[in-house]
Amino acid sequence: MSFPFSGAPAREPSQFVGFAGNRIDRQSEKRSDDSATLALADPAARVLVMRDGRLHLKIADGRADARFTAAEADALGALREATVLLGHGPRGPVLAAPGGGAPEALPDGVKAVDYRSVYMQGLVDAEALGELAQGAALLAWHANHRFCGRCGAETAMRDGGYRRVCPSCGAQHFPRTDPVAIMLAVCGERCLLGRSPHFPPGMYSCLAGFIEPGETIEAAVRRETHEESGVRIGRVAYHASQPWPFPYSLMIGCFGEALDETVRPDTDELEDCRFFDRAAVRAALARAGDAPFAVPPDGAIATHLIRAWAERG
Repeated sequence: MSFPFSGAPAREPSQFVGFAGNRIDRQSEKRSDDSATLALADPAARVLVMRDGRLHLKIADGRADARFTAAEADALGALREATVLLGHGPRGPVLAAPGGGAPEALPDGVKAVDYRSVYMQGLVDAEALGELAQGAALLAWHANHRFCGRCGAETAMRDGGYRRVCPSCGAQHFPRTDPVAIMLAVCGERCLLGRSPHFPPGMYSCLAGFIEPGETIEAAVRRETHEESGVRIGRVAYHASQPWPFPYSLMIGCFGEALDETVRPDTDELEDCRFFDRAAVRAALARAGDAPFAVPPDGAIATHLIRAWAERG
């Protein structure tokens, strides 16, 4: 019996999805309460500034740069006391800070662009997009957990942004990541895709849902698929994962073995849900003009799941 690693690819599929290009060395074992302050004092430090779901970008010569010096971040009104240390990149410390000024008050040459547009329009490189995922998730968690869940007192940030402590009852709180199962159910030459009411016209994607407490990934794949489509799932196989900073999720991509093709969609969740054959899926992936539907952007883990199945046959 060969060890499972023997057939594994040199680069796992998760490296090819959006938000996965983060090269930061987090140095988690070296974090201290003053690590963000010390990092800001380093001339090589670069800061990502974010506010209200938007990333601040320097725009020059048609190019966008998300990394500001500490002085530039201060000039934008970034809140130093709420700055978190992401870690150390190839060029020095990387931090994320909540912006303090309104988007309309930004100086010339700086724009605040929503995270989805930054991602979908490819405004920054893969490395910066990965840093965005880490920084946005951390800042969102801090914004949502200012007060102690045990006693209600205001908490204080520690460990450079990776812990909050309550001065009243001593409780410690740590950043969370919400796991989401996203799955492609397949049956022979057909795969199951659904359409949510908020999707762009003609788009279909994989089904997805939050993994609940006490639930395995495989159980969540089976439950969510059945709840949304009525289709029963047998075997489940993991494929890849994707950081998803909306606000702090991890998409866990799987394939599921559909045991039947009788679709009974939950119309409260989906506008439509159906099986598509491999030829239709390949036309959609090629963005062909006569394709019967559209798939999500190329960086989405849903499209990676769809493509991996479509090209495997």
